[in-house]
Amino acid sequence: MLPWINVDDPFPPVENAMREPNGLLCAGMDLSPERILDAYRHGIFPWFNPGEPVLWWSPDPRMVLAPSKVRISRSLRQRMKRGDYEIRVDTSFKQVMQACAEPRDGQSGTWIVPAMLDAYTRLHLMGFAHSVETWVDGELAGGLYGISIGRMFYGESMFSRQTDASKLALVHLCRQLDAWGFGMIDCQMETSHLATMGASPIPRETFIRELNRLVELEPVCTPWRINDASF
Repeated sequence: MLPWINVDDPFPPVENAMREPNGLLCAGMDLSPERILDAYRHGIFPWFNPGEPVLWWSPDPRMVLAPSKVRISRSLRQRMKRGDYEIRVDTSFKQVMQACAEPRDGQSGTWIVPAMLDAYTRLHLMGFAHSVETWVDGELAGGLYGISIGRMFYGESMFSRQTDASKLALVHLCRQLDAWGFGMIDCQMETSHLATMGASPIPRETFIRELNRLVELEPVCTPWRINDASF
């Protein structure tokens, strides 16, 4: 039976998460910024569909990307050399989330429901949630958003309206996070797209051990800036 947590209840140990579906840990209704930050610190994240209670997950294995090991294809490197785009950080956070929530091919809905949009916008105002944006000819072409705690980054979602736009945002983010001493980007679930960018699954035990170290490191001061916007 899936545990139900109330506002003041702690999360169950991640080792209690289900194997099928992989990582489902508990359910509740609290989506406050404090609850979300506590979840991330413990290797847990919210993911649920419209009409469902808030479902909390901690899959095993866990898909992660080391910022120093991001993989850049030849075509993407050529695009970066052309420099026909601009990378911005935190200039259009809500717009990025809304773009990530738009329907995609083969999907009938989105997990980025209004409650999630509200909660992460509050986290953005608190300095924990960040967007990395690719702009082309003055238009938002793609990007991603996620949460930062200490020197740990939790990737949430990404979108592209032009070829390679989200990949450009991810590569520039990785370069900057590496310069800042971030050890991991949590990619949550395993996908072939992230694998092509250098992400790989690791045991949850290994993930939690490294997570515990990284979240205790001194955070980067806000506002964030991408120092090297061209390669």
